[in-house]
Amino acid sequence: MDNPRTVESASADLMDQSTVRESSLLADIKSLIKVGIINSNLITTFAGFWLALHFTGSQFTDHWGAFILTMLGTAFVIAGGCILNNWYDRDIDPIMSRTQSRPTVTGTMSLSVIRTLGIATSVAGFIILMFTTVEAALFGAFGWFVYVVLYTMWSKRRYTINTVVGSFSGAVPPLIGWAAIDPGLQLEAIILFLIMFIWQTPHFLALAMKKKDEYKAAGIPMLPVVHGFNMTKRQIVIYVACLLPLPIYLASLGTVFLVIASVLSLGWLVLGVAGFFMKNDYKWATWMFIYSLNYLTIIFFTMVLVTLPLPF
Repeated sequence: MDNPRTVESASADLMDQSTVRESSLLADIKSLIKVGIINSNLITTFAGFWLALHFTGSQFTDHWGAFILTMLGTAFVIAGGCILNNWYDRDIDPIMSRTQSRPTVTGTMSLSVIRTLGIATSVAGFIILMFTTVEAALFGAFGWFVYVVLYTMWSKRRYTINTVVGSFSGAVPPLIGWAAIDPGLQLEAIILFLIMFIWQTPHFLALAMKKKDEYKAAGIPMLPVVHGFNMTKRQIVIYVACLLPLPIYLASLGTVFLVIASVLSLGWLVLGVAGFFMKNDYKWATWMFIYSLNYLTIIFFTMVLVTLPLPF
């Protein structure tokens, strides 16, 4: 007869192993779909959707169904693109410290399964967006194509402008959100696109400075790798300066937004210029990277906050 304690112990071990496998699978999926990227893009998608309601005089309660479809469809499209990006970059990800835990590197998921998952998730996202408006789905398809084909497969390993190319896809989510309500768009929607498009280059160039050695080892021709830090700093400052006038075109959001957005842009520019006088380039790049994250979060949060309906 089996020892009850032995049987109990074996059962507990099996349960622990099952839990570990489930936990590992969840971690692998989160790594593949890049949860952080999805979350940040959904923030801008929501802002586009919300501002479209505001400028068209629509009520959120009349479009809650479209809202759910928009956010879900956008999340699926982005997740699908990220999965395919991981699948394609499986040969260089082992070199980068931040990508070494991906299942395409560790081998915990087969490459064929990952590719199929990426395609299926992308298609599901396009179909979901089609239930909002055709224009929203087309914007989603455009962003996906730029990220997967023009950025991942074409420019990333060939040209220093890969960051600019990728910025087109990252600037699309606000347009998806807006088009789900107002397919015709408005000037304000274009400004949201421009803010996102311009913001991404200084954000990712600062990251590229921090990870210069890894990009160099992986053979990725990021600007700091090819042209050095001084050129990169100049490009960052130029792009940040281009953000300065954009809040003026959103003046209809009110003085509070205009002041906050202008102060944020000016502060970022001052920090950027300070980089020419700092000796520690890596420390400056870290500051710029952190500032860029706060800039995006605060400016889009403010857009929503100032357009909330008054309780009286």
